[in-house]
Amino acid sequence: MSGTTKSGTKTDDKGERIAKRLARAGLCSRREAERWIAEGRVAVNGTRLDSPAVTVTDTDRIVVDGQPLPEADRTRLWRYHKPSGLVTTHRDPQGRPTVFDRLPDDLPRVMSVGRLDLNSEGLLLLTNDGALARRLELPATGWVRRYRVRVHGEVDPERLVTLEKGVTVDGVRYGPIRAVLDRRQGSNAWLTISLAEGRNREIRRVMDYCGWPVTRLIRVAYGPFQLGNLAEGTVEEVPARVLRDQIGSVQAETGGHAHRRRTP
Repeated sequence: MSGTTKSGTKTDDKGERIAKRLARAGLCSRREAERWIAEGRVAVNGTRLDSPAVTVTDTDRIVVDGQPLPEADRTRLWRYHKPSGLVTTHRDPQGRPTVFDRLPDDLPRVMSVGRLDLNSEGLLLLTNDGALARRLELPATGWVRRYRVRVHGEVDPERLVTLEKGVTVDGVRYGPIRAVLDRRQGSNAWLTISLAEGRNREIRRVMDYCGWPVTRLIRVAYGPFQLGNLAEGTVEEVPARVLRDQIGSVQAETGGHAHRRRTP
């Protein structure tokens, strides 16, 4: 038996784990929620939690840092053209500027779908729903990440073809990478690189392994979402109908249940 929250979210009477509930409310990711719980920042029905192994329902009173958990908003997604020189984190121990420092003040609390490293640029998806962010990051969605990459050196097209079988670099196995030589430009070359997972600094590490250091990396697509003509530093919301359609496609492709909320 199931019910519906005020925001239109379908829930199960059996409830859900507390970390998922915090992420669904747009406060943080599940991993961050687990850390907050360990730090004693979360209480349920007046009891401070020390473990994320707690299931809550809509009748439970959840408090974070002394404030009641806000009602979950409808799921929203934005395209953001990340400039080079920003780190994709809410707080950087080294004090470097972050993506979230540069977002418009009228944007709600959001988190990124995956990351782009400091010197990478291009399309970064942002959402107010931590559960959706996690699902869209999973390789099981089958969504391809596509990049325009400038490398230094003489690129061998035949070597690029071998990357489609995957490659091991410093003991780390990377999955299939589709790389196409677009053009040579003096001692540099531009490639289009597509991959389904996008592990931390994967493209840079694989290109270094091949002897072609990356001098510029631009993500131009994440699954069905394109960078297009979005200006650098600009944020643009994905229309609700488009988001509904794409979340539905994720459900069909993974056999899972991507979190959905009723949208106007």
